Amino acid sequence: MKRWLILVLCTAFVLVRPGLAVVPVEKPGQVEHLPQPFDAHWAWVGDLVLERMSLIDLDDGQFLGMINGGYGTMAPLFPKTRNEIYVPGTYYSRRSHGERTDVVEIYDAPTLSLVGEVVIPPKRSTSRVAQAHAALSDDDRFIAIFNWTTGTSLSIVDIEQRTLVGEITTPGCSLVYSAGPRRFFSICGDGSAFVVTIDDSGHELSRLRTKPFFDPRADPITEKGVRIGDKWVFASFEGAAHVIDVSGPEIKFDEPWSLLSDEDRAASWRVGGMQHLAAHQATKRLYSLVHRGGPDTHKVAGEEVWVYDLASHRRLDRIKLVNPGISIMGFPIDLGRNWVWPFNELPNWLLNTLAPANVHFIQVTQDDRPLLITASEYTGSLGLYDAKRGNFLRRVMPTGWTSDLLLTPWGGRDN
Repeated sequence: MKRWLILVLCTAFVLVRPGLAVVPVEKPGQVEHLPQPFDAHWAWVGDLVLERMSLIDLDDGQFLGMINGGYGTMAPLFPKTRNEIYVPGTYYSRRSHGERTDVVEIYDAPTLSLVGEVVIPPKRSTSRVAQAHAALSDDDRFIAIFNWTTGTSLSIVDIEQRTLVGEITTPGCSLVYSAGPRRFFSICGDGSAFVVTIDDSGHELSRLRTKPFFDPRADPITEKGVRIGDKWVFASFEGAAHVIDVSGPEIKFDEPWSLLSDEDRAASWRVGGMQHLAAHQATKRLYSLVHRGGPDTHKVAGEEVWVYDLASHRRLDRIKLVNPGISIMGFPIDLGRNWVWPFNELPNWLLNTLAPANVHFIQVTQDDRPLLITASEYTGSLGLYDAKRGNFLRRVMPTGWTSDLLLTPWGGRDN
């Protein structure tokens, strides 16, 4: 009853405020450029409803720009050697139906302008979370796009030549992860990895299927892995960390280790969320979103983030989360000091009374003062923490209507 009373009072507060601020009319046809170099505290936030990725300055909360995608979720790829952004997309002639066209769109990063595209077979996979549906080779030359028809395959695009090279079948294996300048791997239904190597023209050079590195019946892994240097880390439903080493000529599997102690399991702690792992490359720290729940709750929102040292497997910190923020369709209100969202002014205890932590997505910036970013699925708001110390800093809202992917591709201040 008290929660509903608080919510009614806050809603009334919003409705009785003076009218929205007058926004100056923009002159059409202008093209702005993002400041150079790109800042490590800029984050891309996906919006499932608006079908876009918004670029947000986390330090001042400013909306810097956006790129639109096709039907469904989108996951841009960011090369290290070119100021471009690559977005696999699907379009229908009547928006949600009709003739289908799949493309890899090419954007100019400083202006966020569309500058080209490569048409690919109309069979790329789309799902609720777009992680690992496409991968960029380590030298930025080729893009592999995962197809699902229900047969599985990879479309290979030479992004330097802007041409489609061909298609490589991956029977029984799904998604795609980069593993070198000419190598990709997929995860297979029997717990193995499918590894494909391509030549300098992008055609298949070799393929192999490894021995199973996890048991899909006893304890399957989630597909939401993160890469730290030359190692990919995947978490299982029961909290085991499976590490794939792609540094050598052959892919190797490290001995699995546990993210949870016996005491943690007794207290029903589990890894979960829609984007539940993040990493800081320089310090080799792994961040894991956790919640308390029963079996098969691997997509449930989290209430804490646990921090690990990747080398020692030791847990370094437990970060208790607060609610990233509440929004209604992403609309801000004028409170007399620019455009802000009134719930951003509420103290943590009141906001958490209205809604608990409820975090589905985490990400970490890659600078020497990293931020831990959190988001809930349907709020369009971000919660920011000091990733080294774990203290809550502030909220950024609104970024859109929903949140469905967090990316921090620009790692340093000298890029």
